[in-house]
Amino acid sequence: MQDLARFTTAFSLFVCSWLISPFHPPVAAQQPVLEAADLAIVNANGLACDAAMSRFTAVAVRDGRIVAIGQRADIEPFLGRTTQVIDGTGMTVTPGLIDSHLHFLGLGQSLQMLDLSQADSWEKIESMVREASLRIPKGTWIEGRGWHQAKWIAPPKGDVDGYPNHKAMSLAVPDHPVVLTHASGHASFANEAAMKLAGVDRNTADPNGGELLKDSDGNPIGVFRENAQSMIRRAQLQTTERLNDEQFRATVLSQIQLAGRECLKHGITGVHDAGSTFATAKQLKQFAESGQLPVRLAVMIRDSLEGLAAQMDEGRKEDVGNGFLSVRSVKVSIDGALGPHGAWLLEPYSDLPTSSGLNTLPLDELRKIAKLCKERNWQLCAHAIGDRANREVLDIYEQVLGEQASSDHRWRIEHAQHLAPSDIPRFGKLGIIPAMQANHCTSDAIFVPQRLGERRSAQGAYVWRSLIDSGAIVPNGTDAPVERVDPRASLYAAATRQLPSGDVFYPAQCMTRTEALLSYTLWPARAAFQEKQVGSLEKGKRADLVLWDTDLLNCTPSKILTANVELTVVAGVIVYQ
Repeated sequence: MQDLARFTTAFSLFVCSWLISPFHPPVAAQQPVLEAADLAIVNANGLACDAAMSRFTAVAVRDGRIVAIGQRADIEPFLGRTTQVIDGTGMTVTPGLIDSHLHFLGLGQSLQMLDLSQADSWEKIESMVREASLRIPKGTWIEGRGWHQAKWIAPPKGDVDGYPNHKAMSLAVPDHPVVLTHASGHASFANEAAMKLAGVDRNTADPNGGELLKDSDGNPIGVFRENAQSMIRRAQLQTTERLNDEQFRATVLSQIQLAGRECLKHGITGVHDAGSTFATAKQLKQFAESGQLPVRLAVMIRDSLEGLAAQMDEGRKEDVGNGFLSVRSVKVSIDGALGPHGAWLLEPYSDLPTSSGLNTLPLDELRKIAKLCKERNWQLCAHAIGDRANREVLDIYEQVLGEQASSDHRWRIEHAQHLAPSDIPRFGKLGIIPAMQANHCTSDAIFVPQRLGERRSAQGAYVWRSLIDSGAIVPNGTDAPVERVDPRASLYAAATRQLPSGDVFYPAQCMTRTEALLSYTLWPARAAFQEKQVGSLEKGKRADLVLWDTDLLNCTPSKILTANVELTVVAGVIVYQ
């Protein structure tokens, strides 16, 4: 019935599009039809997002690629009896959006656990966890994600520096180990049951690059920053039933389907996956080859220096499954996030003078990984949020690349949120790509001045305009599941920097509306070495495109947030409608 409905809709649209041109004779009478297109969109407001930001009104697709684009007359020779013709009725067509930093399987996993992102108090989170404990057997782990202490209406009772103490949660939920990941992904909360399984007590020392928060008596409060999170994760792995190969495959496929559905409904057809293992990449290759990846994935591999050296040659994958999988990048993290005071700063935090954040990867190891990536011709993508972290990464990139620093290496810094003014021009000079998520700016702005103070915030917080003017491109994204995968928030933030309160966060650093759209199309494609295949709508390129009910370039800014995706096409196939 659904296929019949789609056929009926497509046929009606075709008839309408033919009737609106009554003086055109039938296609066959004008000129012979070349090999017919599978799909065509006409009467559209098309934004090609190529170098010239070309406009078009019609596009035709065959075998997953664009065979004609321009005006109606340009695609007429490709309209055959079998072509599905969609009347765009003046709606806007753009390339499929590309999220340049998203945790794809993490997004799928987050859709299977408690969503804590909308809770405005710790008490509400305690209530959600208590309710979950009534639905599942004792001893089962309860997972959640999305809490952020800076966004609660008041600090929780018994807090330490604004962070919750486990005591109330442990009393309310004593029979289930609980692990709740911070919105940033750079801290976790655990209750007493979870800490017992992990062997954590007052005598547990901080690991390198991590911290256990403790109260005034020296007892852990249940909050684990950065690398300390691994204590709880290891306990969870050890006490959770191990999956056999078939169960693991089914679990991964379920997460892929959930994440893919969420992406496609928002017009996202490509994702730069910000950190997976070689084993996961191998599994993704199988799904790509069997046509089971719903969006195109450019995967960054996260592993130790030894693991990378041993598997890079065999693990490299490009254009697998008709362009649905690429594996040629390495992901490392040199610091944490600003929210939980983990970003590595040149000066102490304004609201926590005893700390300048955390360095989570020894600089010597980063230097060795960089040399390995240069030797093996892999792209290096380093997570760096604080100004100290960004400077250290830039220094090592410049040292290791040497004479190749001005070549087309496309090494990246993921986030690049807070920069010292003297480091901003180095991105353009060295050809380093700052892959940033504009929604982080408007989400974090409520606490950035508290963490950094006015001077550092004004000079170096989310400085898109300054980076672009330095010659850098700024690929956009969401960092989902850290933030919601909805790209409209990032497009809006890039162009306005306006907060929900109406305040504007240092507006001189806004992108233009055109730059904002390029930051989700052509720039991410270039950041993944894929601009010859995707990122813009041009003849011969892969047919990934989106039909919007709103003109993203010319609508009032607020309407970006309410723009609806009417149609998403991947490889010439309608995958969301």
